[in-house]
This record gives sequence, structure tokens and C-alpha cells, in this order.
Amino acid sequence: MRIKILVWLFVASSLASTRDCIADPPQVDTSHGDSLVTEYFRSETRKLTDHAFADIESLDDWVSRRDEYRRQLLEMLGLDPLPRRTPLEPVITGQAEQQEFVVERLYFQSMPGLYVTANLYRPVEQDGPLPAILYVCGHGGEKKNGVSLGNKTHYQHHGAWFARNGYVCLTIDTIQLGEIEGIHHGTYREKMWWWNNRGYTPAGVEAWNCMRSLDYLQSRKEVDGERIGVTGRSGGGAYSWWIAAIDERIKAAVPVAGITSLQNHVVDGCVEGHCDCMYMVNTYRWDYPLVAALVAPRPLLISNTDKDRIFPLDGVVDVHSKVRRIYELYQAAGNLGLQITEGPHKDTQELRVHAFRWFNRFLRQDDSLVETTATAFLEKEQLRVFDQLPDDQRVTTIHESFVPAVAHDSLPATRQELQSVSERWMESLRERCFRGWPDTPDELDVKVVAQAEQNGTRLRAIEFTSQWPYRLRIYVIQPEGIEGEAMSVRVLDQDQWEAIASGLAVVMPSEFAGIEPNQQAWRELGPQSQASATAFIVPRGIGPTEWSRDERHRTHVRRRFMQLGQTAATMQIYDIRRAFIALDQMDDLRSRKRTLRARGEASVWTIYAALFEDRIQHLDLVDLPIRNRDAPDLLNVSRFVELPQVALMAASRVERLRLVNGDNRDREWRQILEKNEFASELVQLHVGSLPE
Repeated sequence: MRIKILVWLFVASSLASTRDCIADPPQVDTSHGDSLVTEYFRSETRKLTDHAFADIESLDDWVSRRDEYRRQLLEMLGLDPLPRRTPLEPVITGQAEQQEFVVERLYFQSMPGLYVTANLYRPVEQDGPLPAILYVCGHGGEKKNGVSLGNKTHYQHHGAWFARNGYVCLTIDTIQLGEIEGIHHGTYREKMWWWNNRGYTPAGVEAWNCMRSLDYLQSRKEVDGERIGVTGRSGGGAYSWWIAAIDERIKAAVPVAGITSLQNHVVDGCVEGHCDCMYMVNTYRWDYPLVAALVAPRPLLISNTDKDRIFPLDGVVDVHSKVRRIYELYQAAGNLGLQITEGPHKDTQELRVHAFRWFNRFLRQDDSLVETTATAFLEKEQLRVFDQLPDDQRVTTIHESFVPAVAHDSLPATRQELQSVSERWMESLRERCFRGWPDTPDELDVKVVAQAEQNGTRLRAIEFTSQWPYRLRIYVIQPEGIEGEAMSVRVLDQDQWEAIASGLAVVMPSEFAGIEPNQQAWRELGPQSQASATAFIVPRGIGPTEWSRDERHRTHVRRRFMQLGQTAATMQIYDIRRAFIALDQMDDLRSRKRTLRARGEASVWTIYAALFEDRIQHLDLVDLPIRNRDAPDLLNVSRFVELPQVALMAASRVERLRLVNGDNRDREWRQILEKNEFASELVQLHVGSLPE
């Protein structure tokens, strides 16, 4: 019942926002598409949730997989291979003293130009090396007169408590809310969907800064490098998970309000309350208990409040119950704790006290009561590191370089070289970009659901199951008396669908209810002059299955796909492949060679689909982008190929690849392809309209 209510609310809110957003007639009813995508997310989430730990029966099962899981997590954070550990170049810019502790203002470079601003809290007096805490900050920004003081100043009371109670504590700024203000909201707010193409997430930068922070702590004589813990709340809770999972120098961890289940994020909508720093690029399609399990058997306290709307109680408890199985395999259940206190998403005193006691217990073997409160002693301005920001900083642009990418103009020079690299590229595409495609396809169940004739031309609507619950349409125009061995296949994006649907509605009005028939559009399809059959493929999210047009809702539909290790475009490519198979099940269309045609974003879907399908004779693409960052997002693709490389692979598989572009884009394509004779021979370029 709870799931049904959540699904209803999800769809209802989508429709309400759509009505508010779309003011110009005609109104578009996307209720069917919204219901489908909601059910799809529920179904896919359940599959991933059920798969987590499904094959772990013994400690040997877990240990044999653990290193590979950790490698996968590093890769999904953009950290495989790890960046080179360059000199930290630490600088202490000043300090502030209190009766019980000293705070150092400092910075270091986790890689050249990637500055980490921090405060180091330590007792005024100490007899020897002390246990240390890495405190990672949540989204508590602090500014004065428009100048960022860093979120480390917002959480100063934590560092002060640790220093007053026998610890060294390093509190670090994040890249978004630090003194140098970078970006966490690439897909959420800035529409930088190319982050997915790059395989980039700011979570990776935060994890790397945490790793280098451990390097710095271990370099300090005041620190016992074998007794380091990590904590933080909200965003800092998430970063606590990353560093505790990937770096075993963390001996005890207390992530506060930083993790919940995939069900909460995707189905219940928590993804809408989180920026990109909370998520890895989910290439390997994990549920979040797998991240937590990588901390085992080290001491881990999962800490949360009971009324936290973005880390709901049921999801937090679910994560704990699944991770407990792994701790029990280690016979270390006593090292796993769950603290739930009353309250909203807030840094409450109850949360702090339990965290302090956890670290005392496991880093100092001290189980005594906590008698001091966490108190802020300093003015925030006293904790600012920089008087002037460094000119060579890369924090604000680190998303451009953190994850390496291939050059778009690096092309093989011969057919032999292309064949060699194509095998490697295709393997990478299957395993790292299209891993979200189903391992076991659903039954196609191909049916002709409607047909009609006009003036000697037959129109059929063919329905098939691409992936449950998506029953998609192919529309086939076929002049009577024309057999032939070829057919034209056009892949439609939303603009093309709207241009063509009104024409098809002339012949089949019942199939296109709500669409005004347009005789001119029908004539422009040219059915009377067709020399062969023409099929129109309509992937999910287009036409009959279009989801809400509200911009915010569409953003979070795309981000839900990301959570599932997919993108909308990835699954639209899958739909095109499934449509090819469906056409093969039609007796009169099965043996025909195909000319594929597409425009704009559909040209990107189509060229990738062509890499995985045979019997494509010609490939005609209009306005194919030249760079991935201008194309629909596919996870990780820029790590391996850019569109010119994809074009060469596709061209080597078909008799003809034609790219039709305007003057400027055509000039760019020519500059790249004409660098070597082989590439320019494979790909035909045209300016203007598509030649017949």
C-alpha cells in the first residue's frame, strides 16, 4: 500500500507541475508516460536491491569479492587508477588559541592547484601522538560580505570538542562551499549532463581530498597514524562513507545522515533533495548497503534522526540490517552500531554525543561518560585560511580535468588499426557505458495493434515490449505492390515525432487520439513516392510514452536513471535495438536491408545502436554532434570514445555513412576527418539537406 501511495504522489506531483509549467496550447497529457517511468523505476530498483549480497553466503564469498568491489567503487568515483600523489605543499597561514586548544588555519594541494582549505584543532598540551579525526563538512555554507569563509567554520564546534577531549581533528572544506567555491550541482542545477559522459562526480573529488587529508594527518607528529577516525553529517556523512569504504587507514567511522537505500533515492524521491556530490557514477549498479559493507569489520556507527526527509528512517534501517549480515560473517557484530535519535535533518546534540562516545570506545578504549558539550568558541572569520585566493587554483574547474578523457580528434589511421582498437572500444562500451541494459531481455510479444489504408498505402502500428513496462510502437508505411529487399528506418526524437504524428493521424486517427490530422504533413512523408517500406521507431520517453515536460521533474527523471546505472539515452538506444529485432519478426520485413535515418539527439542514439546490430546497409545522420558534451549523456563514454571514433566504427560496419550538417559543424567534421585519408574515405559529409 505504501508503494502505491508513493507512486501516486510521484505521478500526481509531476502532472501538477506540468500543468503549471506548460502555458501554451495545446496542453500535453503525459500521465501515461509518467506512470510508465514511475513503474519502471520501481521495478528496476527492486532488481538492484534484490541483487545486493544475493550471492554472499559465507565470509569466503565476501572476502573473495571485496577487493573487486572496492576497485569498482574507486572507478565509480573517478579514482581508478588513483591520481598521482603529488607533494601536498602544506602551508599554515595562522592560528587561533583558546585555553584548551589551538586551531591552525592551513591549506594543502591534493593535486597541483586543487587547494584544500582546512582547520586543524589540537590540544594545547599533549604528551605524545594522539588519535585523530577527519571531520568532513556538510552543506553548511558561511559567507560574510559575499566572501566564503568555508563550511569548516560552520562545523567548528565538532573540531573544538575533539581537541578538548584528547584528539587532533582536521576539518576540511568541500569544493562547493569552501573558500574557493566549486560546483556540486552539475546535473541538478547547471545542466552539465556531460558529467555523466565523463564519468565525473564531485563525490570523487571529495573522496580524493579525504585520502590526501589522511596523508596530511599521518605527516603530523601530533597524530597517531594508526588511530584515525572519520565523521561528518549530511554531505559530510556521504564523504565519510566514501573514505571509510576505500581507505582502510580509517579505523572507526560515524557517518551521520549520509546514506540510505536506493529505494528511498529513486522510488521515494530523495534524489530530488541531493546534489551530485552524494552519488558515485553507478556503473556497476549498486545498492548503497554495498558501500557500507566495505567498511566491515572496522567499527562503524550508522547515525540518523527519525524524521529526516532526505535520509528516511526505513532506508537507514534497511542499510543497517543488510550490512549487519557482513559484520556477522566476520563475527564482528559488536563493531556495527545503529543510532536513531528524534529529530529532523539537523546537527542535534544527541547525534554528536553518541559519535563522541563511539570514537572514545574504539580509538581510545575509553567508555566513560561524555561530560562536555560541543561548543563554538571562535568567530567564523578567525578560521578563514586565505586573505586572497590563489591564481593557480583548479577547484572551480576541476570537473573539466579530474577524470581523464580521450581526445575527440585522435583517430586510427588504417583499417587494421581501427579493427584493433574497435574491439577494445566495444568491450568498454558494453561493460562501462551500457551495463544497464538487461542481461535477459523480456519477451518481445510483437503485435500489429492497428492498420489502415489510404490511396494504395498501408499504415501499420506494431507494438512490442522493449523492457517491461514499456510497450513501444513502430509505425510502418508500405505502398501496395512494392516488395523490394530494402527498407528505410527513421528513429524519432520528440521534435520529429511531433512533426510526423499529425501526418500519420490522417490515415489512422484512432491511433493518434488528441493529435490534429494534417494532410500537408502526410504529403511531406511522401508515401505515394516511396520505393520501399518506411518504419518509424519511437523510443521510450518520446510521443505516447513522453514523461512530464516540467523542467525540474525531467531533471530528476534523468537523475533517477543515473541512480540505476543508466541514462535515459542509454535505454533509448536499447529500445532502438529491440525495435530492430521486432521488425525481424514481421514476415514481410524480416529479410530487408535497412537504411537508418535520424536527426539531432536521435542521431546519437542511432549511431550507437548501429554498432550492435547487423544488416544495416546505410546510415544517414543529420546534425550529429562532434563532441560527447554536446550529445545525450551516456555513462563514462568520454573515458573511451568520442563521436568521431564512434563514427569510424559505425562506418566500418555499413556500406555508407553520411553525415549531414550545417556549415559550421560540417567544417569541424572535415577538419577532423581529413587529418587522415582513411577516415575521410569512410565517412561521407554533406552540407544542407539530406541527399536521396
